[in-house]
Amino acid sequence: MSSSFGTILKVTTFGESHSPGVGAVLDGCPPGIALTEKDIQKQLDRRRPGQSSLSTSRNEKDQVRLLSGVENGSTLGTPISMLVINKDHNPADYKDFRSVPRPSHADYTYQMKYGLRSASGGGRASARETIGRVAAGAIAEKFLADNHLSNGRGIEIIAWVSAVGRVQSPLIDLDMITRSKVDKTAVRCPHPKTAQKMIATIEKIKKEADSIGGVISCVCRNVPIGLGEPVFDKLEAKLAQAMLSIPATKGFEIGSGFDGSQMSGSRHNDLFIKKKDRLGTITNNSGGIQGGISNGEPIFFKVAFKPTATIGKPQKTADFNGRPVELIGKGRHDPCVVPRAIPIVEAMTALVLGDFLLRQRA
Repeated sequence: MSSSFGTILKVTTFGESHSPGVGAVLDGCPPGIALTEKDIQKQLDRRRPGQSSLSTSRNEKDQVRLLSGVENGSTLGTPISMLVINKDHNPADYKDFRSVPRPSHADYTYQMKYGLRSASGGGRASARETIGRVAAGAIAEKFLADNHLSNGRGIEIIAWVSAVGRVQSPLIDLDMITRSKVDKTAVRCPHPKTAQKMIATIEKIKKEADSIGGVISCVCRNVPIGLGEPVFDKLEAKLAQAMLSIPATKGFEIGSGFDGSQMSGSRHNDLFIKKKDRLGTITNNSGGIQGGISNGEPIFFKVAFKPTATIGKPQKTADFNGRPVELIGKGRHDPCVVPRAIPIVEAMTALVLGDFLLRQRA
């Protein structure tokens, strides 16, 4: 089971949803990066449960501890290990699921592949695993922001909720979006009117003991030209791998995405113009990446998340022996995962860009 991601900047996550704790080890981070637990905690606070009525009621503060790799507020260049203790875990919620694979969960596939599984929660398939990703990504983001400046600004990564169910936000100005604007609403959509419709949709589905999916958009600004490798390690290929490794993801598109398949070449082509000291493009249907390599324009992509699999409605399914059963989901789960998935998308993006920057330097 691979629990590591990256080539030079490599993260390995550990822990299960109801184990004593979860965390990560980040290897390859350069020395001399200013870093404290507060730098990591900011993103973990955005990911943690219990932030609003739109999320799970599981009450975890998700306080991170730096165990190694940092001294006197500076990275040492050695592996950075981080731990978050699980405090509000309740394995008893899952006792009824030992003999019944939950629909659209990993219970059945894990059992068939390994011959056993973590029966309390989702084990390694649980979203609790993403705590390690967010912690490591926060470090990668600090590295990107502090050490790779363009016009006095470091690389910026900002994600937001652009759809909940059929409620979609209008196009957002990629130059104007900020995290403070994203975080102004509980649903993390920076378009206030759309945000209210999204919140109403989630509240309605929650009352019905059901769940709903959504879409997260992400922009990366001030990314230097030349990140990415030809053929198999294209930048968009690694971003796609990173995003689709996040629990509950079901789709990835970059730039014009699937809409581009309906355009003519004359409409889709990004024509070049002079932009200060470099060539740039008039449009950005390529999403900031051409030939698998960043071209200096903002990198823009979307990630689709399915509805939360555990719901409170009765479902007629089958146990591991194929006998019909009626299953009612227990435990504390988000009616819609996308508001809390924002820092996870940002973290995985930072890990990809940080890795490619170090590869380019090498």
